[in-house]
Amino acid sequence: VLGGEGAMDGVEAVRIRNVKSDATTDIAAEGCFVAIGHTPSTEVFQGQLELDDEGYLVAASPGTARSSVEGVFVAGDCVDKIYRQAVTAAGMGCMAALEAEKYLAEQEDAAQAAE
Repeated sequence: VLGGEGAMDGVEAVRIRNVKSDATTDIAAEGCFVAIGHTPSTEVFQGQLELDDEGYLVAASPGTARSSVEGVFVAGDCVDKIYRQAVTAAGMGCMAALEAEKYLAEQEDAAQAAE
């Protein structure tokens, strides 16, 4: 998106520039989402956490934030290859935080029971 002109009350179109040819194209639109890319930056986790063929982190089971490693939780765009939106990443982050809190409480309970 190359910018807007004058006072803006909403989106009517977006002007995009092809980074290879430098050609611009106007596309009629009532909204747009800006993304910096769709390749997850998960290289740091290679060999430590399970990744799929596209490089996304894999949750241990659908609907959970648990990873392939006990005590490690995953969330956000590095897991979500469908929606890739801030709002879904925030929701996944909340889910991971709650699961991590539960995991830590269970670890504390187990340690106290062992005493």
